Amino acid sequence: MSKVALRPVIEADLPILFEHQADPISNQMAAFPPREKEAFMAHWSKIMVNKTITIKTILYHNQVAGNIISFETFVHREVGYWLGKEFWSKGIATQAVALFLPELKTRPLYAHVAKHNIGSRRVLEKNGFSICGEDIIQDEKLEKPVDGYILQLQ
Repeated sequence: MSKVALRPVIEADLPILFEHQADPISNQMAAFPPREKEAFMAHWSKIMVNKTITIKTILYHNQVAGNIISFETFVHREVGYWLGKEFWSKGIATQAVALFLPELKTRPLYAHVAKHNIGSRRVLEKNGFSICGEDIIQDEKLEKPVDGYILQLQ
């Protein structure tokens, strides 16, 4: 029996997910700046009710380990995920993506990953994604732009 499960995000998950995204090492690895608590809660309040977004809590042994999301951009549908640092390197993200993908009917799907985040790239590749391009991850809160890959699942 799998130790990884997905379920809808509930309000009680948000403080845990906030702490996950506030971790400086996680931010550096993902090349994604943290949100302040008020901004985080406002963002999640919006995405949890948005019918175009599919979002789940990732559970590991019934503990909140992270989240996984799919959303529309201007040009395509993307997948993203975030695990608390204490859950890295256990195969949790790989299993979570494998559980999540059958819920998404749109193909192709895309994901972005920082080039230095080899673990996240491997998670995606193990689930059938392949590199289809490169990009630059830029945000005014990042110290400098970060080189990234674009991955696609047909």
